[in-house]
Amino acid sequence: MQRLSTGATGAILASLLLGTVVGTLGTVMHRSIQPWGVVVCLALAFVAAVTVRAWAGLVALAGYAVGLVVSVQVLSQRGPGGDVLVPDGQGLGWVWVLGSIVVTIVAGVLPGRLFDDRPRAPRPHQVSAHPDGPDAAP
Repeated sequence: MQRLSTGATGAILASLLLGTVVGTLGTVMHRSIQPWGVVVCLALAFVAAVTVRAWAGLVALAGYAVGLVVSVQVLSQRGPGGDVLVPDGQGLGWVWVLGSIVVTIVAGVLPGRLFDDRPRAPRPHQVSAHPDGPDAAP
């Protein structure tokens, strides 16, 4: 098994931190302007997940997912004063909790070629078999 380099470890830790920030922000703000608050928070979670995957790959995306899920779950619990950020009886809270997991999984199963920066070879020029085709002489 190959050891993780310092750069890879730093990318995973940065992704973990980003997941924690996105999870915290989404949990606090998902009920702000119903239903658009949860839509914006889910879009933020998806964009951040795609960015992490494009930047550092699937291992860093796993770090992002851990930070996101742990922060959402911790902040969904009842606080010391009895406060709750994600009430039990509201469906909007379930949309945020489960939706944040779903959009992270979607970012993980996107095709890898979307994140490949290598240039592609040009397509070969096709000659038309029809005499009046696009390659016909004027």
